[in-house]
Amino acid sequence: MSAVLEPRTIEEAAAMLPSAGRVQFVGGATELELGAPLGPVDSVLRTSGLSRIVEYNPSDMIVVAEAGVTMARLQATVRAEGQTLALDPPMPDRATVGGVVATGAFGPRRARYGGVRDLIIGVTIVRADGAVSKGGGKVVKNVAGFDLPKVACGSLGTLGLVASATFRLHPVPEASATMVVRGLGPERVVQVAVGLRDAQLEPTSVCALRDDGKYDLGIRFEGFAAGVEQQARKAAELFGCYRAGDAEAFWKRHDEVRTGGPLRVKVAALPTDFARIDAALPQSLRVAFYPTLGLGFAAGTAFPSELATARASLREAGGSLVVQAGLPPGFDAWGPVPQSFPLMERLKRNFDPERRLNPGRFLGGL
Repeated sequence: MSAVLEPRTIEEAAAMLPSAGRVQFVGGATELELGAPLGPVDSVLRTSGLSRIVEYNPSDMIVVAEAGVTMARLQATVRAEGQTLALDPPMPDRATVGGVVATGAFGPRRARYGGVRDLIIGVTIVRADGAVSKGGGKVVKNVAGFDLPKVACGSLGTLGLVASATFRLHPVPEASATMVVRGLGPERVVQVAVGLRDAQLEPTSVCALRDDGKYDLGIRFEGFAAGVEQQARKAAELFGCYRAGDAEAFWKRHDEVRTGGPLRVKVAALPTDFARIDAALPQSLRVAFYPTLGLGFAAGTAFPSELATARASLREAGGSLVVQAGLPPGFDAWGPVPQSFPLMERLKRNFDPERRLNPGRFLGGL
């Protein structure tokens, strides 16, 4: 049976790791199935005790929070001062700062604000040997020339414990409007996405939800009230969309795709290749696609055999398919390793030479 480690401070975590053997890190447990099946572990380190919002000065529009702070709590803290962290990963009541950084989790607002890599400006990592490394933020102490905040994003805890992170903030938007156009084919979804750019409109979120073979497209504008109203009117004129009477219902449908079902996959391709993605994903799957980003998600109740063919089709066009949950035996969660894999191996050797941290979970068995 694995030992359970529950450090209350970063210093305690650093003291525990050298003798902890093979370690699994657990935050809010929202993405524990992401990646390859975990190898045997000797210890499970839970980050719930690392729960401090270390520093927040509204005038700086920067916040520093430890790994176990939930996204909901962090947002409530900064929103009380009229600010927001422009990350909207699924399940914010459970998703933690450390987990969001480690998985690179994001939501539809990435269309405007970018992902974790764009909003993180500092990080503290505890390495397998207990060394505490800091990068970015107010203290610049990078490791062997690596951009530590960027390295941490999406590393799945295989390089070290993401113990705290520093993020830049944005003002809370004054107004929001979601415009919807229903019953689109994938080609028309791409046309609208391109049209938004050509018209110099700046939505914070663009999402296509599959329903009976067609797509409902939601376009969310946020910002100053006058600007939101102007952009909403322009979108209506150009694309025939209308203001959603219940915007929350549309985004709830989106959330259900991101979190519902025992099977969840993530797909990526050029935004203009959305028709390929649509054709590749079986109709039994619910789909949420961000057409301005070329990223999407699908959910279902069982793993369809067609996903092997879907992955091959996407790879032909330079895309990818990753199984986030519901991985069947014999199917690689990640697919073939990319050309950058030697760099990933070098990072692993530098940070965790004994391969003790979340062993085997990452791409290529790292």
